[in-house]
Amino acid sequence: METTNKPTGMFAFIVIWIGQLVSVLASSMSHFALTIWMYQQTESATALAMMQVFFITPFLLISPFAGVMVDRYNRKLMMMLSDLAAIVATGGIFVLYSLGMLEFWHLYIAAVLNGIGNTFQWPAYSAAISTMIPKEQLGRANGLMSLMEAGPGVLAPLLAGALLPFIGLTGILAIDVVTFFFAVGALLFVHIPQPRKTEEGQKESGNIWSEAAYGFTYIFARPSLLGLQLVFFFGNLFSGIGFTLMAPMILARTDSNSLIFGAVQTAGAIGAVAGGILMSVWGGFKRRVHGVLLGWMLTSISGMFLLGIGQGLSIWIPAMVFGALFGPLINASNQAIWQAKVAPDLQGRVFSARRLIAWFAQPIAPIIAGTLADFILEPAMRSNGAMASIFGGLVGTGPGAGMGLLMVVCGLAAALVGLTGYFIPAIRNAEDLLPDHDTLQAAE
Repeated sequence: METTNKPTGMFAFIVIWIGQLVSVLASSMSHFALTIWMYQQTESATALAMMQVFFITPFLLISPFAGVMVDRYNRKLMMMLSDLAAIVATGGIFVLYSLGMLEFWHLYIAAVLNGIGNTFQWPAYSAAISTMIPKEQLGRANGLMSLMEAGPGVLAPLLAGALLPFIGLTGILAIDVVTFFFAVGALLFVHIPQPRKTEEGQKESGNIWSEAAYGFTYIFARPSLLGLQLVFFFGNLFSGIGFTLMAPMILARTDSNSLIFGAVQTAGAIGAVAGGILMSVWGGFKRRVHGVLLGWMLTSISGMFLLGIGQGLSIWIPAMVFGALFGPLINASNQAIWQAKVAPDLQGRVFSARRLIAWFAQPIAPIIAGTLADFILEPAMRSNGAMASIFGGLVGTGPGAGMGLLMVVCGLAAALVGLTGYFIPAIRNAEDLLPDHDTLQAAE
């Protein structure tokens, strides 16, 4: 057993959580301000969508190797890499904007750096939680992580909107850079135990190429795990197309009204915070697969579908609240299943492969969304457009209507993905078919 004078267990987790909470709040402020800046520069849904492409593509390319490094090396160090990459990316944007040299394509380079950092962050954080928290508390701990991801969204648009007239985008970016060091300091303050070695983990150690491939081999050999990830693959495909268009749809329908855009984002963050608090207290369904499948159905209909229909705050705000409310239920439930079933010393490789499968279509989704919106659906849903007479009664006509129609279709498709999971025994009975990792014998 490891001995240390640094904080451990749930207290250490809370310290890390607070450090990340402060950092994510500042990053959310920067993202809000930069989204408006970029749309004003380009007035293009495709240009905004490409931000996601540049963020996700590095993840897809190096994710399997990042997972090997998470399993091989100190997980605290791996967690810091993402914060350091973000410092470089945001610091670069800060300098360029301060010098009056910032161009919209510079944000693509920053997105690449952030994508590389996130490649290490997510599997390292996920695997670290497994060694810090008892499995009975995984649902609550993952609920807190969902709360950390969503909570800053409540304050970020309001704070960014209030501070921008006084400190400008330069000040917002400076705050963001400083808080990254706060997050790194929180990691340095605590102890994160390395996982015990299992027989399976020892057996599968080898060169980096075979270890990188092992994450996929592990998942494909277990139909229940593969089935869960296919739910996320197709669900993320449709939600990726739909939610790519949320910002440009609202800005198009409101003549780039930042207050309305901020109110909608804040409403979604409030829903996600409420969902995170609920998961932190409740822990989710005893059968966590219900949280995954039912959650996909509820968030797709109450969120994406209604957002597409809405033409003002009276629909957008409740749609965002209820759509985001179920996100923590989905993610925390799925995360708890994987953390309980996969041995901690394998989680870096397996979790990286897992997320790559779930996100494989993500670079394509924004391109599909932007292309369909800019060149087909938006022109077709103008007042005299080819599709206006058919769907105008559902989503209206004019700027933003074509994007709204695509969100409606994607919301229905994503809900169908969740429903389909109930008809596949390997997915529906995943928790019964897969043994918990603590039943595996530890390596001598």
